[in-house]
Amino acid sequence: MSGIGVAGLMLPFGRAIAAEALLVPIDVAKKKALADTALAAATSAGASYCDVRVGRYLNQYVVTREDKVQNVVNTESTGVGVRVLVNGAWGFAATNDLTSKGVANAAQQAAAIAKANAKMQSEPVQLAKAPGYGDVSWKTPIKKNALEVPLKDKVDLLLGVNAAAINAGASFVNSMLFLVNEQKYFASTDGSYIDQDVHRIWAPMTVTAIDKATGKFRTRDGLSSPMGLGYEYLDGDKSQKYVSPNGVVNYGLSYDMMEDAVAAAKQAKAKLTAPSVKPGKYDLVLDPSHTWLTIHENVGHPLELDRVLGYEANYAGTSFATLDKRKENFQYGSEIVNLVADKTQTGSLGAVAYDDEGVKTKRWDLVREGKLVDYQTIRDQAHIVGKTESDGCCYADSWSSVQFQRMANVSLQPGKQKLSVADMIKDVEDGIYIIGDGSFSIDQQRYNAQFGGQLFYEIKKGEITRQIEDVAYQIRTPEFWTACAGICDESDYRLGGSFFDGKGQPSQVSAVSHGSSTARFNGMNVINTARNLG
Repeated sequence: MSGIGVAGLMLPFGRAIAAEALLVPIDVAKKKALADTALAAATSAGASYCDVRVGRYLNQYVVTREDKVQNVVNTESTGVGVRVLVNGAWGFAATNDLTSKGVANAAQQAAAIAKANAKMQSEPVQLAKAPGYGDVSWKTPIKKNALEVPLKDKVDLLLGVNAAAINAGASFVNSMLFLVNEQKYFASTDGSYIDQDVHRIWAPMTVTAIDKATGKFRTRDGLSSPMGLGYEYLDGDKSQKYVSPNGVVNYGLSYDMMEDAVAAAKQAKAKLTAPSVKPGKYDLVLDPSHTWLTIHENVGHPLELDRVLGYEANYAGTSFATLDKRKENFQYGSEIVNLVADKTQTGSLGAVAYDDEGVKTKRWDLVREGKLVDYQTIRDQAHIVGKTESDGCCYADSWSSVQFQRMANVSLQPGKQKLSVADMIKDVEDGIYIIGDGSFSIDQQRYNAQFGGQLFYEIKKGEITRQIEDVAYQIRTPEFWTACAGICDESDYRLGGSFFDGKGQPSQVSAVSHGSSTARFNGMNVINTARNLG
């Protein structure tokens, strides 16, 4: 599942605080002392392994509509989560009592839970080895901490964006700013003491145009991507932009929200008179602002090993990509399709140095030259696929949540030959160019799916002819990737992503990016999504 819709936003647990309180950190020495207390208490209670996460999770949300501020929310959630292995079984407990007694009690409770679980367990947990890293630290390489930017500046930006959209012809506009800072301290009986400071930012908006004569309306969402960056994403160098052959502007590691709002208003109005698509087979040219979601749903999730094994079935089920397919060198895509998992990519939402099991993050192949070669694993799964170490994919969305397998940044690699978007379109006889993500649906094995978008343009005999509407395409995952006939070079490569990706029960959210260059997929089935209301 991808948490794209803001209406159903899952806000992290926390207490509301004043904005200036977001800037007061917890002393590292205190975090280490609490962790050592928990480790000692767990070991004394019989744990063969223990890890401790001291977390401070900060969130700021600014929500506006037209000329009004609808909400400003600052939350803080701080506490300690303790996970242990006793008699080969997991136990977990958490507390917000940041005293020696509080964390020791949590460790003892986790051990008691593990002992109870061991009585019901069919086989003991096999935990892949992980080195101890001693005292290490990592921080998202930001240039400007978004939480330090005055609230007035953020409100002025959003209201200015709204005014620009209205002046360009929009009837309504919502704009938002979501800022996250995770201060995570990890310690384990392996000997690691890891301090990480993670920052993320997202500036979504929705622009609506209405035909007052008919009551018909159309929307265009912003084309920004959520990023693992600071406030420089919004007010820094805006020279890095990507202009499509028909003049639509996309963005890379910087975002001009004002420019996008004006374009969104004009394009939403154009949607009101755009002709409806004729269903049929088309060659699709998919922009990275669109492709990220397809990658997320039919590569990222189905190659999570817990889904493959049937251990996880929430939010659209398990996976068609079963273990036998890896052994058989299953044809996941065409020979030009290379899909990698990468937890280290600068600017990505999922970039960290270590996961929540203390495993150093890395990059590895999932699909190489079209063949399925690997999955995403964590420490207690690695042996199942013959690995001796975890891939570093274990995370929790809070100190109070137990860590479990989450998706890495999964991306389609750029084409190896020089190829621009304009050159790719020149070779398309009958196609559709799709920009931006939209609604989607996918089945319980991540095999059959349907995807919409934000902007659709008809391609005839190598030229973009007009804007069209009501487009969605239907796919079967391996058939879709096998139909990949061209990928633009690395100069077109961009990141998209999900700020609130849901998984698990109880549900947890995480943030993950997916990169690609513009890609072509031949012979896709396109349907018309317009509803006839009689």
